[in-house]
Amino acid sequence: MGIEIERKFLVASDAWRAQAGRATRFSQGYLSRDPARTVRVRLAGEQAFLTIKGATTGASRAEFEYAVPLADARALLAMCDGPVVEKVRHLCVHEGMTWEVDEFLGANAGLVLAEIELSSEDQPFGRPAWLGEEVTGDARYVNANLAVRPFSAWNA
Repeated sequence: MGIEIERKFLVASDAWRAQAGRATRFSQGYLSRDPARTVRVRLAGEQAFLTIKGATTGASRAEFEYAVPLADARALLAMCDGPVVEKVRHLCVHEGMTWEVDEFLGANAGLVLAEIELSSEDQPFGRPAWLGEEVTGDARYVNANLAVRPFSAWNA
């Protein structure tokens, strides 16, 4: 069984762009947004994946991810519960660790989040100067929730 241990942060400035490497556009939707069993379909550039995630405890949760044909992923996106989340993911290396910086598009435009995957919840990591407040435990920033309550609606 795969375990994802991830911490999520707001991005405080555009300084991350100086560290940014490869960027990939993502389109992702949810077949199930139940926190106990989220099922996501994602187009990542020219690749596609089906991902099942379990309930989050702390910064950890079960994660199973499988490559699927692009045509299947497109058909599954059409079946999703709620709008598709669009974003561009940039990879940034800081002190030997890779940060994923997501610039959201569409109804979530203006939101920029940074995530780091760890091997344990207490693994130390260097904090880049552009990193802002930690939002790991804030459900508003979960992509499945951004699909139905987008960033643009938060102040409405």
